[in-house]
Amino acid sequence: MLVWAVMMRGPREDVARRAATLVGLAVVVIGLDQLTKLLVAKELVLGQSIPVIPKVFHLTLVHNTGMAFGLLSGADLPFKSLFVTLVSVLALGAVLYYALSSAPAERVTRFGLALILGGALGNIIDRIRLGYVIDFLDVFYRTAHWPAFNLADSAICVGVGLLILESLRHQSPAMTTEGDVPVEARRGGS
Repeated sequence: MLVWAVMMRGPREDVARRAATLVGLAVVVIGLDQLTKLLVAKELVLGQSIPVIPKVFHLTLVHNTGMAFGLLSGADLPFKSLFVTLVSVLALGAVLYYALSSAPAERVTRFGLALILGGALGNIIDRIRLGYVIDFLDVFYRTAHWPAFNLADSAICVGVGLLILESLRHQSPAMTTEGDVPVEARRGGS
């Protein structure tokens, strides 16, 4: 339904090609994410930690029942797993719509959205299959400790970073307006 609605807005071949590229990149992210989670879950027991770079980076098996980076994992809410899954699916729908309706020239935007899509689906697969997300990348320094995360979370963060960089790239001082008059026009610029 979502793909159909977007396809009605522009040339169908272009949207179909963009959708295929988006899905292809997302599938690669999902595959890598699920493979790494499978390997870690097979080799480690819950809570086990293996130093990769001692006192900085470890592989530590964690079951995250909350959202990204452990948000809500400590909360004891009824239907928490269902709630977190539904929020993820709604966000996924918004990302998919935005990706398919973006202009053909917005390749970096679509690449970032494909990373977000693949990462979100990778974590949704865990939630549906296991009731939690497997996290294992454990980064810390002295007393500073980042919550454990996984490849899907990394893909989401890189995707969001690309979207931010792309939006900053498109902002220009000449495009800034005060009221209805561009700022550069007030200064006598062209």
